[in-house]
Amino acid sequence: MTTRASAGAADTTTDTANATTSAAATVTVTVNGEPAEVVAGLTLDRLVASLTSAATGVAAAVNETVVPRGQWPTTELVDGDRVEVLTAVQGG
Repeated sequence: MTTRASAGAADTTTDTANATTSAAATVTVTVNGEPAEVVAGLTLDRLVASLTSAATGVAAAVNETVVPRGQWPTTELVDGDRVEVLTAVQGG
């Protein structure tokens, strides 16, 4: 079973990034079906980290294409991207 991380957490990404760059530009992306404004140049690894603390069992797709974990740090999100973040959950 998988669960989608809440998109609300993505809003804090902009706040955190703005703390270090005062006039940072933002872009709007869709995270798990919800619009989110994030700092321009945000990478997928940082977005995922803002949504879940899980070290394993996490998958991410951008514009309906699964992105291998090794590419997350170099995958910059751009205006209009659609991101899905899924976390595996054990149970029965």
